[in-house]
Amino acid sequence: MKIHTGWFPGVVGDIAALHARHYAASHGFGAVFEAKVARELGAFLTKPKTPGDFFRGVERDGRALGSVAVEDEGDGLGHLRWFILDASLRGGGLGRRLLGEALDHARARSFTRIYLWTLDGLPAAARLYAEAGFMEVERLTATQWGKAVTELRLEWS
Repeated sequence: MKIHTGWFPGVVGDIAALHARHYAASHGFGAVFEAKVARELGAFLTKPKTPGDFFRGVERDGRALGSVAVEDEGDGLGHLRWFILDASLRGGGLGRRLLGEALDHARARSFTRIYLWTLDGLPAAARLYAEAGFMEVERLTATQWGKAVTELRLEWS
């Protein structure tokens, strides 16, 4: 297994596919969601980086099996994005390690806040975020990608 700090062949498609499969199963999302993940991750990985931007991609056997990113939004604010692991990598501490590296990066760059959007009904993710110090600051029920969902905004400071 290799941890990359930037783009590598297949990472955009593989991470979009991981998100698509996971959220299709958990929340019924479809092609619009997968395309959004691919478009936004691709844009992030090809834009000029700021010192606050952070990316880790997990590769095994030529496939991307996980990622986490922090997008620097300026004024000490970061957006945690694309945090996902293939089911074969869950439960062994890798997710906790990746999230820890992202937050260590944020501390080193003097971010004052990190936020993320997640969905209700993901208990393992909720537990990991709570252990890392994220707190729920907003809850919205809306139609996203053709489905009624409850979105949670979590913040770390």
